[in-house]
Amino acid sequence: MRVTIERSAFLKALTHVQSVVERRNTIPILSNVLLQAAQGQLKLTATDLDIEIVESVPAEVARSGAATVPAHMLYDIVRKLPDGAQLELDRAGDGQRVSIFSGRSRFSLQALPHEDFPDLAAGDFPHSFAISAADLKGLIDKTRFAISTEETRYYLNGIYLHDVVAAGTLRVVATDGHRLAQAEIPRPEGANGMPGVIVPRKTVLEVVKLFEGLEGAVDVSLSAAKIRFSAGDLVLTSKLIDGTFPDYERVIPRNNDKKLILETAGFAAAVDRVSTISLEKGRAVKLQIGGNKVVLAVNNPDSGSAEEELACSYDAAPIDIGFNARYLMDVAGQIKSETIEFSLADAGSPTIIRDPADGQALYVLMPMRV
Repeated sequence: MRVTIERSAFLKALTHVQSVVERRNTIPILSNVLLQAAQGQLKLTATDLDIEIVESVPAEVARSGAATVPAHMLYDIVRKLPDGAQLELDRAGDGQRVSIFSGRSRFSLQALPHEDFPDLAAGDFPHSFAISAADLKGLIDKTRFAISTEETRYYLNGIYLHDVVAAGTLRVVATDGHRLAQAEIPRPEGANGMPGVIVPRKTVLEVVKLFEGLEGAVDVSLSAAKIRFSAGDLVLTSKLIDGTFPDYERVIPRNNDKKLILETAGFAAAVDRVSTISLEKGRAVKLQIGGNKVVLAVNNPDSGSAEEELACSYDAAPIDIGFNARYLMDVAGQIKSETIEFSLADAGSPTIIRDPADGQALYVLMPMRV
């Protein structure tokens, strides 16, 4: 293999693929990036056996071939080269080393056999559809904060992507048992009949990073065990979580008839202020709702108490209810409108929170005892 490539294009691709490579690996080849040169393209592949990222970049290929070299070390070398530099990659005859030439710089990296590099993308992906990058990012951004980090309930460690047949929508749901986030868009052509799948948290975060700022569509293909996102020369393939997502619709209340409307930014700032003295573990904020005001109260036996009063729109019976402060701020951060709407039942029942201007998203919070 012998190839010449422009530094900025190579660095951009390396930045994308090396992000999935773990710093410590018990399997040496997983620390490497696979380089494949052919027909005016250099294809880079990296994987952790759960996620694989592939990107192709234009290059001058003097001799086709393949090699694997340490991903993070190669990234650091290319990153430290000057802007506008040209790199030449040359795999020696014995295949055990790859030489890198750029200006007066010379590097030689230990290589491992490219035949041993795993292929995660193999297999059929019977279901496929296209979704705009903006819609994909929107679905993820509105729900990812509610993904559980509790490893024992592994089936909650991702977002549930599924086709809602009756509504004609593609829906994403995430929950950690204390809160739930749901977002949907009109079902893209080709998504009907797809299986419901749980996309892992790490994959979700990589998708957001990879397709940040992308204009146009992302092609999504999936099987019962894997999902693939592709746009242009960039492809991410991931294993899915093998588990059953709970029947989340059972926890979404249907008869919450007490409507509370608050100014979004003022509410989020007030929660942030009064929670300053709350216990880090509980972070409970009590909402005393009645008339046209809400009193946010925190009482910490060890450090004191705090109260703040906010104007609101509310015409039902008075109610006192407590919520985790961080959860309230997470949800408020998703509300783009000037107002935030709560639908309440009583102090012990789940509460629905909505953005009045966004009918395709809703949030459910379980109350806390205060």
